[in-house]
Amino acid sequence: MQLMRMDKPIGTFLLLWPTLWALLIAGHGRPDPLIVLIFIIGTFLMRSAGCVVNDYADRDFDAHVARTRLRPFARGAVSKKEALLLAAGLALLSLLLILPLNRLTLLLSLPALFIAATYPYTKRFFPVPQAYLGLAFSFGIPMAFAAQAGEVPALAWLLLLANACWTLAYDTAYAISDKPDDIKIGIKTSALTFGDYDVLAVMLFHAAFLALMTGIGLHLELNWPYYLSLLCAIALMAKQYLDIRERDRAACFKAFLDNNRVGAVIFAGVAASYWLF
Repeated sequence: MQLMRMDKPIGTFLLLWPTLWALLIAGHGRPDPLIVLIFIIGTFLMRSAGCVVNDYADRDFDAHVARTRLRPFARGAVSKKEALLLAAGLALLSLLLILPLNRLTLLLSLPALFIAATYPYTKRFFPVPQAYLGLAFSFGIPMAFAAQAGEVPALAWLLLLANACWTLAYDTAYAISDKPDDIKIGIKTSALTFGDYDVLAVMLFHAAFLALMTGIGLHLELNWPYYLSLLCAIALMAKQYLDIRERDRAACFKAFLDNNRVGAVIFAGVAASYWLF
């Protein structure tokens, strides 16, 4: 359970919210309940598999990082074989889950799986691995459009880009809290790459996300609850700035966690825009 992060569901929520936005938009506010259920369960399974792969890849690093030193691998509670079997089992369950969906959704699951499995290794060489994570945390969007609408329009890719910006913002805030440890063990993160401009980068990525989401709302002609939700998101992000500006570890991690509320309020805005009008 700890290896799958069942005790820390924040990642599942951050992966799920944009997928639900996409399902609502693709279904014009009335997505197929079975497809919604499949994506909710699938999001949990794939996030869990990704966490297992991440811990396997970082097994030699986590013991040297304050925040991760008690993870199962770091404290010797699981073996490499157990982790690989668990990851394979979760991936297989995810595949079985989407078999009832159309061929396009099945095809899109292949790059989604590849990106999720390879993300942990980008921290060895890529200066901004959070950008790659943005792809991993956004690929549920084109899959949702494919499953619900049978196609992946340009709007879906625009929503993917918006969500990738949001992921860059919150995971850079997360990385700020790990800066001292990451320097010591020699892995790369956006927080290290942006250096003294890390907090500015977080806020610029948030701004890009909000600008793209505003454009998407205008294109879809969504109603006022959607724009109210974006205003609430702006307020939540402003509060995050107050948390991260001093680069305190605990405050930066709290800012990361608070993005769950950003995702939830935007979901409420999208849903209300369709359901109340």
